[in-house]
Amino acid sequence: MPYVVNGEELETGEEDFLLEANFSDDVPPVIAANEKITLTDDHWIVINWLRERYKEDGSTPNFRNMVSMLDEEYPGNDWKKKLYELFPNQPARQGCRVAGLTKPYGKGGY
Repeated sequence: MPYVVNGEELETGEEDFLLEANFSDDVPPVIAANEKITLTDDHWIVINWLRERYKEDGSTPNFRNMVSMLDEEYPGNDWKKKLYELFPNQPARQGCRVAGLTKPYGKGGY
């Protein structure tokens, strides 16, 4: 199912991930609405963090590494719990989808 953002149709593939990453801030609200997620400031912290990892590494970390790296960069949160509150359907995957990124390589777990 393609997403339509500002009149532009964004092509999706397996599991509704974008086929090409899109870093426009107009994309996450559209995908989040499809996922029945209302974006908060905490969502945007994770979205922007995932986008930076993708830009730097060409991929995103699995869930275990995500928790560890977020703990380092944003201490004071129980990121394992927080990620499931923000993205209840496999955070490492759903977070990437909402961020407008391509499908992650791993299965999203440990």
